[in-house]
Amino acid sequence: MNLRTRTAALTLAVPLGLGLLVGCGDDDTEPTSSGTASDPGGATSAPSSPSTPSSAEPSSATPTESGSGTVAAPVYFTGETPMGLRLYREFRQVEGDNPLEEAAALLVAGDALDPDYGTLLQGVTISSVSQEDGAIVVTLGEDSPLTAGKGTSAQEARLAVQSLVYTLQGTAQTRDPVRVRLADGSPADLFGQPTGEGVEAAPELQVLSLVSLTTPQEGATASGTLDVEGVAASFEATVPYAVLDSTGREVLSDSTMAEQFGDRLYPFSVQVDISALPPGTYTLVARTDDPSGGEGPGAFEDTRTFTVD
Repeated sequence: MNLRTRTAALTLAVPLGLGLLVGCGDDDTEPTSSGTASDPGGATSAPSSPSTPSSAEPSSATPTESGSGTVAAPVYFTGETPMGLRLYREFRQVEGDNPLEEAAALLVAGDALDPDYGTLLQGVTISSVSQEDGAIVVTLGEDSPLTAGKGTSAQEARLAVQSLVYTLQGTAQTRDPVRVRLADGSPADLFGQPTGEGVEAAPELQVLSLVSLTTPQEGATASGTLDVEGVAASFEATVPYAVLDSTGREVLSDSTMAEQFGDRLYPFSVQVDISALPPGTYTLVARTDDPSGGEGPGAFEDTRTFTVD
């Protein structure tokens, strides 16, 4: 994503997420057929069959176990888009014995592989995350603030909470609401949102970037062909993409098709022939199609830097 600015990382015990929030019981979003985290791959590889980044579809967010005792969990960081900050999904390997707390910790710290991603949860600390009584319960650390940082808008506060909701629901493979409480067990409203009562995931077209790459991962190495996978909500399901060299010059461009378009993000995949490219560092750019011809807010983008060896 070329418009995104990474937010400074923060120190905390266990993390919370970002995003627009809907009161408990208000989630009328239908489960997506391909779910949030159904594309996880092995312990070190990116997910191999990307699916819709939707916490409304818990099956899509199921962590996949690897042979090393880790699982792939979807972490929803923030990034810039033509319509302001949105959530971008990054699959990360976390320990299988406590994936909720580890995924939350990555989120709150803004510890993304992609330097374009960040977090809105600066300063938040979490002592534990558990599943109980039909909810995902986040217990804040004693030093964790309940109010957002100076200059945080109401929209950003809602997005901050949604990033937590999407990350935890995706990792837990459930649509259970996310509740926040203090160390003494009393309910707490984080960033002015009703998290003490329980928060559902907002509809994905309201909070997610309309294009999100799953494969390749940031910093990947490739030769011959570059496997590209992701999800998008793009006009007529068309997903334009390009490869830029280290000077920013476009050296390849084409488009592929997502499975569908209209109501949510749908998977897309393509094998890009990079056999003619000399060794070096390149940037893959995936976009949404812009039927306005530049008169609207502009295309959503996601980028990955990769090396041709």
